[in-house]
Amino acid sequence: MPEKSSATDARSVQNPFRSLSSKQKVRDGIATGVFAFFTYFILACVVLILGKITYDGAPVIFQSEAPFVNTDFFSKSPMTLHEFYNEDGEMIRLDKDDFDAYKKANPDAVIRDEHTFSYAGGGILGPLVGTAMLVLFCMVAALFIGISAAIYLNEYAKKGRVVNAIRLAIMNLAGVPSIVFGLFGFAFFCFSPIFPVFTGNPDWEKSLLTIPLWPSDGYLSFQGWGNSVIAGAATLAVMVLPVIIAACEESLKAVPKGFREASLALGATKWQCIRTAVLPYATPGILTASILGITRVAGETAPIMFTAAVASKGKLPWQDTEGSGLYWVSNVLTQKVEALPYHIYTVSGKLPANEALDDMRYGSVFVFLLLVIGFAMISVVLRSRFRKKLKW
Repeated sequence: MPEKSSATDARSVQNPFRSLSSKQKVRDGIATGVFAFFTYFILACVVLILGKITYDGAPVIFQSEAPFVNTDFFSKSPMTLHEFYNEDGEMIRLDKDDFDAYKKANPDAVIRDEHTFSYAGGGILGPLVGTAMLVLFCMVAALFIGISAAIYLNEYAKKGRVVNAIRLAIMNLAGVPSIVFGLFGFAFFCFSPIFPVFTGNPDWEKSLLTIPLWPSDGYLSFQGWGNSVIAGAATLAVMVLPVIIAACEESLKAVPKGFREASLALGATKWQCIRTAVLPYATPGILTASILGITRVAGETAPIMFTAAVASKGKLPWQDTEGSGLYWVSNVLTQKVEALPYHIYTVSGKLPANEALDDMRYGSVFVFLLLVIGFAMISVVLRSRFRKKLKW
């Protein structure tokens, strides 16, 4: 009888699907509650963060009267805010441009107790334009190089130590802090004389090689890009490459091998097979990788702080740019720009806390949040549409 009981107990222990005892049910309920608590805790943190940013920033952007949007916030660059009292004791707050126009139109106006606040006036046009330029040039380079590398690693390269070492290097590169990429870009792209620029006034001391361009009076000078849009975009491209390569490679791996075999059996070349039977079905994942890359590089501060960003710039990059043709393009790309992440860092961290900066601070963060949410929504919509069209 004891032997039969022990055999029954052994079978019950080996059966993972037996009915739970009351104590086991209690432990299972506690575990479920713990998991649910942390899940909803994360959700609550997200809601609180988004709610706080929206509560503080939405009133800066949206208005109760037509046109219902603060157009000046998107059409002006950051500038100094002037705060003063007129002869009637009324407090007036004007941007620098409006303040200059006010004094010109009212030369006898009484201005009392005037205070100025840097970066508190105007809007974020300059930072938005600079961020768009950095993201555009970065993603053009990063997507071309990243997709090409992913195709080679997944479709052409033979499995072995070399390919494994390359993949390990890519994974390690993804874990490098962004400030290290900033220092790398500062030393390599900004000052390395292997990168050329078209210019009419080359820096003869820094130039490694200067080639006169006939019949124009310009030169092709290998003197580095300096702190500029193109240097910042190249640094961001290097930083985001590991994410794009890994995501694109996983998307290519998800395409069934039968597609490749059928294409090759019909007489297609290797590239024709990849172009017609692999890449179209990997497009949703590649799009997701590109959008994720955009959201990451758009919010980076350290790399652009070393290579491209400037706290304040009165004009947009293409305004008052000298030269024409390639020289004009080169001059635009080799200028410093304002960028939204660095602008937020400036008004939130570098300047003394002041109520006059609240509108600029909260409005900038709210706009940046809308951009990130917008890119995420675009990624979801594009991925769902491509998946509906391409089914297997």
